[in-house]
Amino acid sequence: MITHNLNGQCYCGNIQLEVGLTSAPLAYEPRACDCDFCRKHGASYISDPQGFLRIHVNDEHNFGKYRQGSEVADFLLCRNCGVLVAVTFQSEGQLYATLNSKVIDGEAHFGMEKTASPKMLAENQKTERWKKLWFSNVSICIDKNKQKNN
Repeated sequence: MITHNLNGQCYCGNIQLEVGLTSAPLAYEPRACDCDFCRKHGASYISDPQGFLRIHVNDEHNFGKYRQGSEVADFLLCRNCGVLVAVTFQSEGQLYATLNSKVIDGEAHFGMEKTASPKMLAENQKTERWKKLWFSNVSICIDKNKQKNN
């Protein structure tokens, strides 16, 4: 049961997020991935396999996906302001995601960050772990009405 709804966005507001959590934010310990990409973005991730993540994109042209080194997951970034908002991967038609906790608006206080080292895991170990930990109720909506005319 969803008990906490949070909102967030990238710096410029092009990518907006709605998150539903089944516990208080303090119960979540953001995972600070130690790969070079995540470290350079200062990202630490939260997820709730019983919760939900809604991603709304205002301008598709400024919505970027970066495929990480092992070609398994996509990093979702705003091309306008450069903020890394989430990571997704797909398995058997199911979309999974984890959220960069730094994009949450307001006074949501999470637990202490923990270092995660997915680069130490084999691909199948990563994906099995992600299936257990990440949001599985994920939607990405791109607003076709707000696209800029060229």
